[in-house]
Amino acid sequence: METVKQRRSLVEETYDILVDAICTGEIRPGERLNQDDIAVRLNVSRQPVNSAISILKANGLVEDTGRRSVIVTPFDRHLFRAIYDFRVVIEPFAVRQAGKTLTPADRAMADAVLRAADDARRDGSLSRLVQADMKFHEMIYGWSRNPVIETSMRMNWHHIRRSMAEILRDPAAISSVWAQHFDIVEDLFAGEIESAASKMENHIRQSYDAVIRVIETNETDRIKV
Repeated sequence: METVKQRRSLVEETYDILVDAICTGEIRPGERLNQDDIAVRLNVSRQPVNSAISILKANGLVEDTGRRSVIVTPFDRHLFRAIYDFRVVIEPFAVRQAGKTLTPADRAMADAVLRAADDARRDGSLSRLVQADMKFHEMIYGWSRNPVIETSMRMNWHHIRRSMAEILRDPAAISSVWAQHFDIVEDLFAGEIESAASKMENHIRQSYDAVIRVIETNETDRIKV
């Protein structure tokens, strides 16, 4: 007997499309969202668009302008500082926890994730690059065998995706990011747990520095405009 496959609602599908567009920078920070244009483009009515935008507001991805319209929330250095302060503690801890319970199946998973990252790098699609980066970090969270880590990170995952996209938009950063991922995995499976945790901490700190540079550039551009 087959299980019932739950169909996704139009609101869910609309929300996911808008989240992807915001997180990959297709819709840029400060850009206004026109509900009518979005409805036409997605071939849906205004209702699912309005509902999806309400969820985006709740998640801090869009905000009201006070003129009966919404814009994509500009990057907030204070928010990203808080997120990365949290990551720089949690992710090295997740690496240490992962090192206690790694299995041959985890090695196979790591190889698959790293191969997918190489494919994304060759393809050059920003969306695929961000997805590959997400898969790497989600893999580490899963290896920690700590559901609180997974849940906590998922709460701010959309904001992290936005920062990843800005970092990976720079072709020069891609090779460095992927090399760091590879080194962390190799250290873990070589039993060099503290080295892997240290590399993860440096990885997060470097990512934060890159995000701040992007935020500062965006702030400067807005002032010029």
